[in-house]
Amino acid sequence: MKKIAYKDNKISKRSEFPEKLFHGIFLVCALASVLSVIAIILFVFSKGLKPFFGDDAYSFLKFITGMKWDPGNDIYGVFYMIAGSVLATLGAIVLGVPIGLLTAVFIAEIAPKKLVAIIKPAIELLAGIPSVIYGAFGLGVIVPAINKISPTGQGESLLAVICVLTIMILPTIISLSESSIRAVPKSYREASLGLGASKTQTIFKAVIPAARSGILTATVLGIGRAIGETMAVMMIAGNNIGGLPKSIFSKIRPLTTNIAMEMGYASGKHQDMLFATGVILFVFIMVINITLIKLTSRLGSQGSSS
Repeated sequence: MKKIAYKDNKISKRSEFPEKLFHGIFLVCALASVLSVIAIILFVFSKGLKPFFGDDAYSFLKFITGMKWDPGNDIYGVFYMIAGSVLATLGAIVLGVPIGLLTAVFIAEIAPKKLVAIIKPAIELLAGIPSVIYGAFGLGVIVPAINKISPTGQGESLLAVICVLTIMILPTIISLSESSIRAVPKSYREASLGLGASKTQTIFKAVIPAARSGILTATVLGIGRAIGETMAVMMIAGNNIGGLPKSIFSKIRPLTTNIAMEMGYASGKHQDMLFATGVILFVFIMVINITLIKLTSRLGSQGSSS
C-alpha cells in the first residue's frame, strides 16, 4: 500500500509541474499586457504634462481652449482639434451605425445563404484594407465629388472625413452586430412569431433588443476606430491651423493628424506639446470608452433581468 501511495504521490508531483509552468506562462503574458499599458501611460503623460510645469510653463487653460496651432509663434491651442475630432466621429457614428446594423440584420435574418456567402467575404475584405488605401479613395473619389457641391470651393473637409470614417467603421459594426444577432436564442423568434408578430416586428421588437448589448459594444469599437484613425483622415481633412468648423464643408484638423503630421520633425517644447495633444486624445478616448462600457453593462443586466 505504501508503495502504491508513494507512486501516486510521485505521479501527482509530476503532473503539478506542467500545471504550475503553464500557470506562470499565462500570468507573465497577462502581466506583459498590463505593464505595456502602464508603460505607455507613464511615458505619454510624463512627456505631455511637462510643458505645463516649471518656469517656462505654458498655460493649460490656453492650451485646452485655444483656437490656433502655430508652433512657429509659440501658439498651441487644441480646442478646435477636439471639436473636429468629435464632429467627425459623431457624423461617422450617425451614418455608420444604422447602415451597419441593418446590414447585420439582413445577413443574419433575411438574406439567403448564397447571398451571405458573397456579402460576408466582401465585408471581411473591407476590414483588411489598409487605411492609406481608404485615404487614397477619399482623395480620388470623395474629395472631388464634394468639391463640385461645396460652397467653399474645396473638397477636403469635415464631410469627406465623415464619409471615409463611415466606410471604415462598417466592418467592425456589421461583424459584431451580426454575431450578437445570431447569438439570440431561437426560442425568442418562435415565441414572437407564435404570438402573431410578423418577421419584421420580430426582428425589431424581439431580436435587436435581445442583442443590444453586443450591438452597443460594436458601436464602442466603431467609435474607437473612428477617433483613432490617422492616415486616411490626414489625407482628406484639410488640416487647417485654426478656427472651429462652421459647416460640414469646413476643413478640420483632428487630434490624431496633428501628432502624425508634426512629430517627425518636432523637437523641444513643440514635441512636448504634441505629446500633450496625445494626452488629451488618450483622456478623451478613455472617458468615452468607460461611459459606453458602463452603459453596455447596464443594458446587459437589464436584458438578463427582463
